[in-house]
Amino acid sequence: MMQFPSPTSPETPSPPRLDIDGARATIRLNRPKHLNRLQAEDLDALLRLFERIEADPAIRVLVLTGTGRAFSAGYDLGSIAELATSDQEQTAGTAFEVVVNRLEDLPMPTICALNGGVYGGSTDLALACDFRIGVDTAEMFMPAARLGLHYYKSGIRRYVSRLGVDNAKKLFLTAEKIDAPEMLRIGYLTAMVPVSALDEEVERLARGLAANAPAAMRGMKRTINEIARGQLDVAAADRRHRDSMRGAEIAEGIKAFAERRPPKF
Repeated sequence: MMQFPSPTSPETPSPPRLDIDGARATIRLNRPKHLNRLQAEDLDALLRLFERIEADPAIRVLVLTGTGRAFSAGYDLGSIAELATSDQEQTAGTAFEVVVNRLEDLPMPTICALNGGVYGGSTDLALACDFRIGVDTAEMFMPAARLGLHYYKSGIRRYVSRLGVDNAKKLFLTAEKIDAPEMLRIGYLTAMVPVSALDEEVERLARGLAANAPAAMRGMKRTINEIARGQLDVAAADRRHRDSMRGAEIAEGIKAFAERRPPKF
C-alpha cells in the first residue's frame, strides 16, 4: 500500500519530492513547518518533476500531496510583496500560473491527496488535478480579495469551469473559509474521507486509473480540458476517437471483456 506522510511525521524541509512506485508517481510538498508554503525554487522544482514524469511512459497516474498537517499554504506572500515593489512584479504570478497550467495539462490522470488545509494559490494547484480526495478536517481559503490581488485569468477560469460561476464568486469575492463538507458539496472535493482512510482511498483510485487504457484516458482528458476552456480542437478530438476504434487498446479491451478477465494495457 502506498503510504503518505502522517500529520505528525518529521521531515527535513526541502523542495517537492518525487517517489515512483510502478505506474504511480507521487509528488510531496515538503515544507511542513510552514504548511508547505511554496517558494520560487519549489515552482522550478515542480516543473522539472512534471517534465520527468511526462517523459516516463511507465507512469500512468500522478498523486500530489503534502507533508504534515496541511496540503499547502499557497505561494509565499513575502515574496509577492517584495516583487510588487520591483520591476519584476509579474514574475511570481506568471511563474505560479505556468506551474498550475502545466499540472492541468499533464497527459496522465492526476490525484490531489488533500491531507489537510489548502490556502491561496494552492487551492488552484489542487483544482488543476483531475481528482481531489480530502480528509474530513480539511478547509480552504482564497484570500485574493482581502489582499487586493486580482487573480490570474486561467485560475479564475478553472474555478468557473469546474465549480460554477456562483461558487467561484463566493470563494473569490467573499474570501470566506469553507470546511471539508462544503468543499465536497460544491464539487471542489471528489471525495471526503477520515484521515485514517486517505491512503487507502487514494490508492484505490490510483490503482483503478493505472489499470485503464492509457492512450484512451490521455485523449479523453485532453478533450475534456479543451471543452472546459472553450478551446476544443474538433478535428483532433475526432481523429483520436477514430484512431481508438482501430487501435491495440480497444482490441485488448474487447478481448478481455469476452474472456471475462481484466484487460492488460
